[in-house]
Amino acid sequence: MKKGLKRVFAGVLAATMVFGMSITSFAAEKTNDQLVAETYAQVTSGQTVTFDDVSDMARLVQIGYSDVQKKGPIVITQGQLKTKTLWWYTTKDVYVVTLSGTDTDAENQSTGWWTDLLVGFEQDNKYIKNIRKAVVNNIPSGSNIIFAGHSLGGMVAQQAASDDTIKNNYNVLNTVCFGSPVINGFSREGTVKRLGDTKDVVPYLSLTTFTNVIWQAAGLNRENGGYGSSVSELKKAHCESYQRESVWGNYDVTGTKNGSASLTLYFSTTRIYASPVSVTD
Repeated sequence: MKKGLKRVFAGVLAATMVFGMSITSFAAEKTNDQLVAETYAQVTSGQTVTFDDVSDMARLVQIGYSDVQKKGPIVITQGQLKTKTLWWYTTKDVYVVTLSGTDTDAENQSTGWWTDLLVGFEQDNKYIKNIRKAVVNNIPSGSNIIFAGHSLGGMVAQQAASDDTIKNNYNVLNTVCFGSPVINGFSREGTVKRLGDTKDVVPYLSLTTFTNVIWQAAGLNRENGGYGSSVSELKKAHCESYQRESVWGNYDVTGTKNGSASLTLYFSTTRIYASPVSVTD
């Protein structure tokens, strides 16, 4: 065989192998239920686990939904945030507060459509009251906090980062929002990162869309999870995209694209709190 033909054949073979590996890799990708179940197993067994990218954070957020456990949507875990400066790494002790979103199947829980409406228009609500209570009663004053939430959970996470009681008593370092619109944009403490699949429409469903649509769109980090336009595909884009490392693996645990922050979590410290519709002090 002539050298030229050999090169062409080798190139075609190499491309076929790479393409084939891509297909195999995609086919072998775990389901959303499997990914969340693995994280929940780590939590319940009290493991110490290091998260390297934001899809890990998204899976932790998901354990607040009632189809995973019935205790509640507010999950608090102690950990250590590792970030890289220009020349060296720094570490900080943190409390990670994760917040799941709309959950109409959960009984006596303030995560229904009415709360969505109130939070979307930046109004007080039972969910933020329960978050405030859980934080104040269980996290020592002066501690560093990272909030992370999905959908409604990401919206109310921004409310928590704007809450005067929390800001006056804690250091809010980061807020990571999965599939959530802008909330309380001018008063949030710390760095806020909003992530949105290109087929997820929920990140545009808040008051800010009507008052500052440029900010609503410009502040959203978007990635294409490969979903279609049917109702079922749009739902998957909102509910499943963020747990996929293949889509969001280039974002670190703070939601920064190509960032280097990692988070070691001590799941033996994890506590789960309810968000009842009736809040008592």
